[in-house]
Amino acid sequence: MSSPDLDESDETAVLEALRSGVLALGSRAARFEELVAGVADVAHGVAVSSATAGLHLIVRALGVGPGAEVLVPSFTFVASLNAILYEGATPVFVDIDPDTYTVDPACIDARRSPKTKAAMAVDVFGHPADWAEIGRVASDLAVIDDCCEAIGAAYQGSPVGSFGAAGCFSFYPNKQITTGEGGMIVTDDQALAERCRSLRNQGRAEMGPWLHHARLGFNQRMDELSAALGISQMGRLHIFLAKRAAVAAMYTERLSSFDWVRCPVVRDDVTMSWFVYVVRLAPGVDRRSVVDALAADGIPTRVYFPPLHLQPYVREMLGTHEGMLPVTEDIAERTLALPFHNNLGESQVEHVVDALRRAVSKA
Repeated sequence: MSSPDLDESDETAVLEALRSGVLALGSRAARFEELVAGVADVAHGVAVSSATAGLHLIVRALGVGPGAEVLVPSFTFVASLNAILYEGATPVFVDIDPDTYTVDPACIDARRSPKTKAAMAVDVFGHPADWAEIGRVASDLAVIDDCCEAIGAAYQGSPVGSFGAAGCFSFYPNKQITTGEGGMIVTDDQALAERCRSLRNQGRAEMGPWLHHARLGFNQRMDELSAALGISQMGRLHIFLAKRAAVAAMYTERLSSFDWVRCPVVRDDVTMSWFVYVVRLAPGVDRRSVVDALAADGIPTRVYFPPLHLQPYVREMLGTHEGMLPVTEDIAERTLALPFHNNLGESQVEHVVDALRRAVSKA
């Protein structure tokens, strides 16, 4: 499905960090923070052990907790929701745009209540949310940009991560760049950044004594080996984004003439940062049969995303059910992620497309 783009420069960077003897709380994490903050065009980066940790720390640092409602899409990775649940806040699910799969701002406006304190928008699959409209309908809310899948993307010329109170990138191995595990909080809010730095480091105050703890915190720092890999990868981010865009273009060129599939939609006012390539099958196509047929041909696929409001634990906790989010539920039944990574070749793309055509003809 995916493959990290690693080379000898990455190996050298990690080996140098290992040989330095400084494996945590060193200069490499700080340098990585500067580089990622620069891509997001914000003042502060806070490197963390995972993007899940990053989203959690943002929610906590914003003071969103019990009694507060947070608007969040259901068509996203589970970490978006869990970050809210960890703090005892109440998630309120909102529907998505049927073209871009990002949150529908009209639904944010319709679903808010006097208890609504925050909203989380997801730049899903690397396509930026409609940030201008979100800013209009949620100007009085703490808005979190879950840009985990979208480093390098931009909305109307402004990079993702620069919108709302704070954003968070992910560097899991299937992302545009990787640190193995890891994430990065990005924000222009100095006080928020300082709280997140403290929270990730056992609640220690930045300028306080080593064993002085100002608040309840966590062990969610990024280690120096991961940061070293991140620094090395960031040096090739522009190359990676171009390679992924080229693979996406090959898929779109070969699939756009078929009436049984819809290629990803990219709005004219955004710069896409391709995370995955997700197609939407036409109504009546048996997706399970397609998935099984492709697997028989040795081609892996993924169904992105099963709606969060229909996950077993979410139903039990929140009493959610089918029919709540009609657009999300329809799209989630028909989307399919195809194999996608930087170095997927033309012959491989043609092989996947040909196998997909055969699978659909049988389904």
